[in-house]
Amino acid sequence: MLPFDLLTAFFITSILLGITPGPDNIFVLTQSAVSGTRAGIAVTFGLLMGIFCHTVAVAFGIAVIFQTSPLAFTILKIFGVGYLLYLAWGAFKAGNAKIKGKDLSNLSSFKLFRRGILMNISNPKIAIFFLAFLPQFADPELGSVPMQILLLGSIFNFATLLVFISICFLAGSIGDYLKSSNRAQIILNRIAGTVFVGLALKLALTDNNS
Repeated sequence: MLPFDLLTAFFITSILLGITPGPDNIFVLTQSAVSGTRAGIAVTFGLLMGIFCHTVAVAFGIAVIFQTSPLAFTILKIFGVGYLLYLAWGAFKAGNAKIKGKDLSNLSSFKLFRRGILMNISNPKIAIFFLAFLPQFADPELGSVPMQILLLGSIFNFATLLVFISICFLAGSIGDYLKSSNRAQIILNRIAGTVFVGLALKLALTDNNS
């Protein structure tokens, strides 16, 4: 069992990482502002499922593939870039309507959840980050390393949940206010589209050595 002081330090570090601007929390902020708090929460749980998948990959060594295989890294990156550009296209096309021409309050939580998963697992840099980050807190002398990794990943997920839920309610409240204006809705959708394009470009320019 990992010592309590180490787990506390890891939890605090995870909170700080969750607050630091990055693809996931920007994605949550954008979705909450454009589509509402409920949508942001559903997306958040999708992202957390993606984090869990990365944790399992690190625990059992799968993530090494993306660090050592340029082909695997590139394939996943292309998928991620394509998905982000698809979301950007939907946002720009929406105008003063809800993204994809629908009221996203009627979009199923599962589809929003799936959107979060795809956003997270299609970024191979996250897998490599976890591969570098989680093992630093594991100690082979304290038992099974895979089980320690899974425990650390669960704590990271909980810390991320606290941060992202806060973002959902804050951004969702602001978004609900702004969406009372057609002009504000157009601006929100264009900002969302720009954010998605920016995230796509950032992912496209990364490599597994950076």
